[in-house]
Amino acid sequence: MGDRLVNDRAVSAPSSRRTRLPLISLCIGYIMVILDATIVTVALPPIGREFPTAGGDLSGVQWVADGYTVIFAALLLSAGSIGDRFGGRSVFQVGLALFVVTSAGCGLAPSLGFLIAMRLLQGVAAALVVPTSLALIRASYPDRVSRARAIGVWGMMGGLAAASGPVLGGLLVAALGWRAVFFVNLPIGVLGLLMTARHVVAPRPVRTSRLDAPAQFLAVGTLGGLAYGIIEAGHAGWTAPGVLGALAAAVLCLVAFLLRESRATDAMLPLHLFRDAAFSSATAIGFLMNVGFYGQLFVVSFYFQQYRHDGVLLAGLAMLPQTAMVAVSSALGGRLTARSGPRAPMLVGLVTGALGFLGLLVAGRTTPYAVLVLPLAAIGFGTAFTMPAAVAAVVESAPGDRAGLASGVLNASRQVGSAMGVAVLGALVAQGSDFAAGMRTGAWISAACFLAGAVLALAGGDGQHGEEPRGIPA
Repeated sequence: MGDRLVNDRAVSAPSSRRTRLPLISLCIGYIMVILDATIVTVALPPIGREFPTAGGDLSGVQWVADGYTVIFAALLLSAGSIGDRFGGRSVFQVGLALFVVTSAGCGLAPSLGFLIAMRLLQGVAAALVVPTSLALIRASYPDRVSRARAIGVWGMMGGLAAASGPVLGGLLVAALGWRAVFFVNLPIGVLGLLMTARHVVAPRPVRTSRLDAPAQFLAVGTLGGLAYGIIEAGHAGWTAPGVLGALAAAVLCLVAFLLRESRATDAMLPLHLFRDAAFSSATAIGFLMNVGFYGQLFVVSFYFQQYRHDGVLLAGLAMLPQTAMVAVSSALGGRLTARSGPRAPMLVGLVTGALGFLGLLVAGRTTPYAVLVLPLAAIGFGTAFTMPAAVAAVVESAPGDRAGLASGVLNASRQVGSAMGVAVLGALVAQGSDFAAGMRTGAWISAACFLAGAVLALAGGDGQHGEEPRGIPA
């Protein structure tokens, strides 16, 4: 009977196996979406060689990464409202189906323009999947303790997916070519669709929230204009008319967006949430952390493949020290957060990550790989250690009836940070012929972002409204 009836049997099933099946079903789709954000990083140099741009600059392949994250970030808040209005399970399934179709389109792309267009549509699909997956977990696990555990597993799976992306991508590209990193989504997505239809509850739609199309348009214009201006500045220069026009359009869209949201009765982004220092600080930390981490991930992939000429498989394996730390670090960060609150884990993680970025300053064409292992491991550890605490700070500082929206704001902030990190650090290595100099500047910027986050963690407090976290998503 569709999304109008709740499947009570799935909620109250006595079998532990049956109670795990909804979570497994939802995690499959979530893993696919998060994996796609990082698995593509090692495929970008081969994509650039197959579809070279004029002058050989990186702007085209930057859009393969940023087209996905810009749209993902811009639509994330509205997608949650769409799920509420039309039924979480239906919207989740539409997102999964669209992701499968666009993944096939990416894998079959005959040109760079077509590939970027498919990546934009993948971002739409990802925005439909992520917030609805959390809403469906809430409906599937009405008990607070079991729901907290389920959310913890959901977040951990996302962290593992993000961490394993470069290594899995390296293996797939080396064995089957870059198109395999998109084709791998097909069986995963189909399995997720089948399991969701069979095992996930269908919450009753709630038609109280209103979709704000003008605000959504302004959000896309802000992020798209900003990303375009920064990326194009990497090869055209900051004074190029197209760059200045894009940045000016982004500023105008941002001002119009803030004015509209400040006056809206049912705002897409309630600005009053930012009056809380802990909420504002944790949201800014999520943005800064992703600027540094994902910007570095983009640059390091090119560093190993095109600067050191290590090959795609070695490039993927070279990132293993960074990715291997995620599972252990995320679990440790979650436990420390539960005992001490968010501030201490954020400080430890952000300072450790900053030291890792500074360690990459020694990277050159002939730098022994062993010298880079510890900095890469520190970056992975610090990022994963910080994230559970940032989520806890946001949830705890938000009013109880706004916890879901607050989490959505944090996720949107992180995706914006990912897009800006790739744009800014990618522009640095695209300018001129000195890749190593651009990479060193990027390392300084990443370290500065993490240290700025540590300062915010000191100043922002631990939140006021929520309960002690149990099973915080990574």
